[in-house]
Amino acid sequence: MDTLEDSKQSSRRRHGAALKAQVFAECAQPHASVASIALAHGLNANLVHKWRRLAGKSQASTPSCALEFVALPLAAHAQTPATAASDIAIELRRGAITLKVTWPMSGAASCAAWVREVLR
Repeated sequence: MDTLEDSKQSSRRRHGAALKAQVFAECAQPHASVASIALAHGLNANLVHKWRRLAGKSQASTPSCALEFVALPLAAHAQTPATAASDIAIELRRGAITLKVTWPMSGAASCAAWVREVLR
């Protein structure tokens, strides 16, 4: 005896890889509308979106090339940038008033507390 579940499973259409490839190719065209392409092939646009989403996930999960380590040459003596100075320089502007403050790097925590109070 056929049950409701059996009839649902047998009525589901299966779409071949050739049709999917053709739909993907048409969707990849510039200014292509997935909805109009789906309609032209007698498909539901949500189904085409699902196919594209699943295809994107499968491509993302399988890398197209082998991953390998690439060694990069580094300079023997890394130069310190000019911003790594011994002082912290802060400039605050409000309208025509400019306030410039320099703070020793050793007091960075107290500088942060001062800035929080000023900006409060």
